[in-house]
Amino acid sequence: MLSEVSLCGVFVSPIAVYAVCAVLVTLALRYGLWRLGALGWFWHVALFEIALYVCVLCLLVIFV
Repeated sequence: MLSEVSLCGVFVSPIAVYAVCAVLVTLALRYGLWRLGALGWFWHVALFEIALYVCVLCLLVIFV
């Protein structure tokens, strides 16, 4: 688990770093799913994307 990260002398909580990383991973997964045409399988795409983000964030917190 990360400790505080210093950005120009300002300490940032580790959950903020995880959240930014989760956004980047989610965007990459979303792009891949869009290219495969898999996003059309879901009834509510925005709800799926939020759920995907939460899952990625949880996995980052648990395993990193």
